[in-house]
Amino acid sequence: MSSVSVSQDESFSVDEPLLPVSGGDLTVPLVDGGHTPYVNLDYAASAPCLRAVAARVEALLPYSASVHRGAGYASQVCTALFESAREDVRRFIGGRAGDSVVFTRNTTDAVNLLAHCLDHVDTGRPGQGAGGAVVFDVEHHANLLPWQRRPGFRCVPAAPSMAESLAALAAELRARPAALVAVTGASNVPGEVPPIAEIAELAHRHGARLFVDAAQLAPHRRIDMAADGIDYLAFSGHKLYAPFGAGALVGRPDWLDAAPGYLAGGGAVREVTVAGVDWADGPARHEAGTPNLPGVVALAAACRELSALPADRLRRHEERLRGELVEGLTALEGVRVHRIWTDVQDAVGVVTFSLPGHDPALVSACLAAEHGIGVRAGRFCAHPLLARLGVPEGAVRASIGVGSTAADVRRLVGALADYLRSGPRWTYVRRDGQWVPTPDERRLPGWVENIVGRQRVPVGAGTPCGH
Repeated sequence: MSSVSVSQDESFSVDEPLLPVSGGDLTVPLVDGGHTPYVNLDYAASAPCLRAVAARVEALLPYSASVHRGAGYASQVCTALFESAREDVRRFIGGRAGDSVVFTRNTTDAVNLLAHCLDHVDTGRPGQGAGGAVVFDVEHHANLLPWQRRPGFRCVPAAPSMAESLAALAAELRARPAALVAVTGASNVPGEVPPIAEIAELAHRHGARLFVDAAQLAPHRRIDMAADGIDYLAFSGHKLYAPFGAGALVGRPDWLDAAPGYLAGGGAVREVTVAGVDWADGPARHEAGTPNLPGVVALAAACRELSALPADRLRRHEERLRGELVEGLTALEGVRVHRIWTDVQDAVGVVTFSLPGHDPALVSACLAAEHGIGVRAGRFCAHPLLARLGVPEGAVRASIGVGSTAADVRRLVGALADYLRSGPRWTYVRRDGQWVPTPDERRLPGWVENIVGRQRVPVGAGTPCGH
């Protein structure tokens, strides 16, 4: 699926990380008593923090003070950093000058915010009220459930090809106009990237706006909202090499200003009486309460670091690694690599595969306990898509990023080859829906045990298939 062959551009090395990440030199215990350098191939769930981002947060902490709510010097510093972060985010994703940048907890929070605003949109079409959203059936739950709960929602089954899928979407919009088309920018399962500009043109032609869930796209590709015609876009800091707890919704301000505040509370208002409220305009309208300043500063710092990479460097690094991963997996007898569309060649560094006849949760537990490799197993919060792919019980996902190297990919392929030859080399049992090795004498890091008490690693590497 990679658009670049591994044999091409050999002068471009993937033997070193593209950017240094926290935990890049982490060593983890193995179930047999040994230790090994950790291979993190679970970037799609949560990416490690860039070291430069961690340094930015560390520099902020001595100035901790309220944003927008203080005359003191530290408060002024915090307010300046918080507001300047909007421009860092807008510039990173190619937003228009007039676009609002609203800080949220994550992509899920941002989608729910936009869905809240959609409830108050007047489409101008008699009898249609606020209209509704249209999605494909391959979406992550975060870009499905918020729309599913609202009037006018429709789900278009994805066809085997993108061309057929777009034709089905166009037919749906002709038959019944919608206010919004909501699509993933890059799938969190096979990593495929749909033609966003083409979808935007199709949506606009039928009087709808386009929302893009860029949780997986933003960490892997340069985005240009203005050029591609994207009306709204959301992404998460924890997938963009920043700590947990911050995300952003970027887009046209009219819908955002038409709805009452997403959260009711301080900072989101101009005036309050016991009888009512006059909401503030702009991003503040939906940012009630004291904001997550370290998260926002980290998000902005990550945007700056990725933007500073030479043009196309990130994409080339990732395509080489993805190409080697897909080739290595397809060379293993008994491994099936999944994809959605037959005619989509562009894909980010997310690869999902299964070993027919083998429980994906057991495979991932074995990779972690015996090889020190972290992957994801389950249904990836995309149940309809996994059912469509023919693996309703789940699959295994390996995902790469700026801290990944060719050695990481080769260790995974080698470990899977060993598993297919010999099966698990340890005993595993089901516990609370997960596979765990037994016996397992591995323990949590000493500093963690000082907090939670001395105990063995509490759960296995597998995750329930509902996740």
